[in-house]
Amino acid sequence: MLSKISTLLACSALASAWMPGQKNMTAVDGNSLFESNKPSNGTHWPNGTAGHWLPGTLPIRGVNLGSQFIIEPWMAGTEWTNVAKCGSAQSEFDCVLAEGQDAANTNFQAHWGSWITQDDINQMSDYGLNTIRIPVGYWIIESLKYDSEYFPDGALPFLEQICGWASDKGFYIIIDLHGAPYAQTSANSFTGQIASDITDSDPHFYQQSQYDRATSFLDQMTRLIHNTTSMRNVGMLEVLNEPQTSIPGDLLTSMRQNYYPAAYAAIRNAESDMGITANNQLHVQFMNEKWGAGDPHQYLTNDYFAAYDDHRYLKYDPSVTVSQDGYISASCGDDRGGDSPTIVGEWSLSVAASAEGTDPQFYPVSNNIDFYSRWFGAQVQAYEKQDGWIFWSWKAQLNDPRWSYQEAVAAGIIPTDLNSVVNPC
Repeated sequence: MLSKISTLLACSALASAWMPGQKNMTAVDGNSLFESNKPSNGTHWPNGTAGHWLPGTLPIRGVNLGSQFIIEPWMAGTEWTNVAKCGSAQSEFDCVLAEGQDAANTNFQAHWGSWITQDDINQMSDYGLNTIRIPVGYWIIESLKYDSEYFPDGALPFLEQICGWASDKGFYIIIDLHGAPYAQTSANSFTGQIASDITDSDPHFYQQSQYDRATSFLDQMTRLIHNTTSMRNVGMLEVLNEPQTSIPGDLLTSMRQNYYPAAYAAIRNAESDMGITANNQLHVQFMNEKWGAGDPHQYLTNDYFAAYDDHRYLKYDPSVTVSQDGYISASCGDDRGGDSPTIVGEWSLSVAASAEGTDPQFYPVSNNIDFYSRWFGAQVQAYEKQDGWIFWSWKAQLNDPRWSYQEAVAAGIIPTDLNSVVNPC
């Protein structure tokens, strides 16, 4: 495993791994996660769109590797305290600043090597999943950090390792810029830093200097993906996770007008430099219009192999009646159409905070397995009318299967044969 990106980017001979005939999404044992368990509902991926990176006939069925490369203390509290040794720090930036760089590097490398293992990837495959989405921060490309920024170093080899395990099992892989330079949303640990309010006078990510750092990340990550055998099944690169919607509209306009076209161009220009043919290019993913940050198409002059990300957390939707029937009814009638192709890239089984830990309709979870199983089926049928889904998350330390796919299977909420999911609609 190579640890220096300069060495990796020099390995141009590996680009032969991207020939179309080798993009069949089969595992090293010859099995295909996309062809072997075709859905009975006639769903097809990707709604008639041709291209090597929209694999097979099954819809996307996946999980997020949440807290692998950006730890979110709310969902991984024990890991945060005992492995990363971050104590009361609220974000990775704060933790590294308090611990010191060398100690933090050691602690975070222990985390990166143990949170998601090869056994996890094998179990995902056994459960009928075919896709993983990997959230990363821009600082995984260490040259992009300012001297005044504090993030742990050394994550890149672990990213390659996980991609290698997943590629060997035939998984489709999405890499997501989850934490952008200077933070795209305030006061949220998923960006790796707790930022103050985002305003016109303090725009954080929403300014040209930070767009430039993000596009440099996309350029370098694109080259790394195409040059690295272990990353051969990375087929989609998301340019920004969840831009904050409650900020001045001119900042969101700036993002769509300046960053989105530049992000798309950074990926395509890198591929052009490398001689990557059109049908071997990555899909470039944007948050869809339903997210609320505006129309991602508005300023794009080219959207070849563009894709869209839809996040659907019904727990935060005030229009949904907080009852078992209310949630199932909402999911049965949920139309996630619009931008295409769309993957529902984050969702869960968590209900409104006012009810999740007290209302006997929902808690304890062990008394309501039937409801959660039916609601899982209702959400799946809605999201597979698009191009599939990616659950948040594979694992958590909440003792709550509503946020952990692994625990939901163990609890009997989710079957290991996803073609047997009951559709209650």
